Amino acid sequence: MPDPAPPPQPASAPRRPLLGPQDPPPFEVVNPDGAARVVLICDHAGQAIPAALKTLGLDEVTLARHIAWDIGIADVTRRLAKRLDAPAVLAGYSRLVIDCNRRLDNPTSIAQVSDGIDVPGNRGLTAAQRVQRAEACFQPYHDAVARLIEGRRRAGIVPALISMHSFTPVFGGVERPWHVGILWNRDPRIPVPLMERLAADPELCVGDNEPYTARDEHGYSTAVHGDELGLANVLIEIRQDLIDTRHGAESWADRLADALTSILVDDEIFRVVHYE
Repeated sequence: MPDPAPPPQPASAPRRPLLGPQDPPPFEVVNPDGAARVVLICDHAGQAIPAALKTLGLDEVTLARHIAWDIGIADVTRRLAKRLDAPAVLAGYSRLVIDCNRRLDNPTSIAQVSDGIDVPGNRGLTAAQRVQRAEACFQPYHDAVARLIEGRRRAGIVPALISMHSFTPVFGGVERPWHVGILWNRDPRIPVPLMERLAADPELCVGDNEPYTARDEHGYSTAVHGDELGLANVLIEIRQDLIDTRHGAESWADRLADALTSILVDDEIFRVVHYE
C-alpha cells in the first residue's frame, strides 16, 4: 500500500507591500525621450520615508540632513538633464530607508548608524523586512535605470552613464577641501577629460576619487549599470554647500554641461569596452 500523501501545507501569507497609496513613487524619470547619448542617474535624490516606517524614529531636522539624502543634487540633475537633453532617473526614497548605491548584502545598505546618528527604525530588522524595502524602493529604481539603458541599446545607441551625487562639507569633524569629486574605477573615457576641464578653473579644487573612491567596490550603480555592461561611466560628487540654493544648482549644472558637452562629442565614448 503506498504511503499516504503528505498533508497540504498552509500557504504562506503574502508579504504586505511597504508603500501605500499615500506614499510617493520609488523613482522619477525626467526627460525620458531626451536625444543625448547619455543617461543620468541620481541614487540619493529623494528624502521620502514610507508612512509605514514612521520616520524611522528620527525628527524632521535630522531627516533634512545629509545622512538622509544628497542635498541639492536632484535640482542639479534635473537642470543638467535639460541642458544635455538627456534622460534621468531619480530615486524617490531616503538612503536611510535603503541605499540605492549599495549592494543589498552590504552592511550599510540599511544603515543603523549614519555619521554618528542612530537610526532606531533600522535596528532589529528581519530578513523579510529587508526584502520588503528592497522590493519597494531599491529594485524599482534600478529596474527603471536598466529599462532606460536597454531601450537605448535596442535603438542602436550605446549610452554613457553619469551618476550624480553630493557630499557634505564636513564629515567626522574634518573639513573637505574639494569643490567637486570625480569617482571612477577603470574606465577613463569620461572621468579623465572631465577632471582636466574642471581643473582648468584655478579656483576649483577637483578631487580624483575624492572624497570617496569608486575602486573599493563599495558603490553599486556605476559598477552594475556601467562597468559590468562595458559602458563609459563616471560618478560626480559636488559639495553640498555649493548647490543647496537654486542659484548654486543652476550654476553647477551649467558648469558641468559645458564641460561634458565638449567631451561627449568623442564617438569612442559610445562603444562597449570592458577594462580589466
